[in-house]
This record gives sequence, structure tokens and C-alpha cells, in this order.
Amino acid sequence: MQEQRYVGVVGPGDATPEQRRVARRVGGLLAGRRAVVVTGGLGGVMAAASRGAIEAGGTTVGLLPGDERGDGNPYLTVSIPTGLGEMRNALLVRTSDALIAVGGSWGTMSEIALAVRTGVPVVSIGGWQMPGPGVLAVADPDEAVECLHALLWRKDPLEGRQ
Repeated sequence: MQEQRYVGVVGPGDATPEQRRVARRVGGLLAGRRAVVVTGGLGGVMAAASRGAIEAGGTTVGLLPGDERGDGNPYLTVSIPTGLGEMRNALLVRTSDALIAVGGSWGTMSEIALAVRTGVPVVSIGGWQMPGPGVLAVADPDEAVECLHALLWRKDPLEGRQ
């Protein structure tokens, strides 16, 4: 049996329809790999990824910025009101084995920076172009989840790759 993995899905709360479509697919694919989907718990990319995971029978965790559990999106299995505001971004990164960033916003950039700084792998779909190592840009949700599968679930990350 594969070890349980926690994957943060980050992106703008005011996401475009395309970003929401991509995030929903990411959430579903992650749930299919039995990953727990961790988000900031609100709308946009966060709600779409959570929805995709729930629709695929997965588990979602929302780390909410405020004090009210009810502020979370309706697709959360677990809602955690942190009372930390934007500071919850660090909690999200430290909770996650890896991040998938969909699109970009200032909050997304802070999560990517914290992840790179702490050695958490980041895969980005249509987001910030970050210089240097630490962020792998991919074209679509399938490629993003396959890259994480190679990093997180295989004993040898090069296994099955050319």
C-alpha cells in the first residue's frame, strides 16, 4: 500500500474559468492517487481543486485564514480555522509534501517562495515564471500529477522515466 501524501494546491481566489477547470482536474487526479488535497479553503483555485478531489472520492483539508469554520468552501472534508490570515500560507506549505500551483497571485507567489525555501517540491501550471531551480513548470494537470507521482510515490524518482 502506498504511503499517504498531502499535496497543497495553491492559486488565486479570484481564479479565471480556465484556472478553475485546471484546478478541478488536478484535485480529481490527486484523489485518484489517494493524496489528501490541502488548500487555503476558500474560493477560486482552492474550491475547484477541493471539488475535483471530493468528486473523485478523495479527502480535502482547508486551512482557513479566519476564525469561522463556516467560511470554507463546501468541498472541504476538514475545515481548520487558523485565525492566521495570510500567515496560513506557511502552515499550508509545511503541511504539504509537495505543491501544485495553478495560475498566480501574490499569495500564490508567497507559497511558492516558502516551498522552495523549505525544500517542498513545486509544480506550476500556467503561473509565475520563477528563476532558478525549485519550480517545475508543466503544461497541464496530467503532467503535473505525473511529475509529483515520480517525486513522491516511487522509491526511485527516475524509475519509468527516459
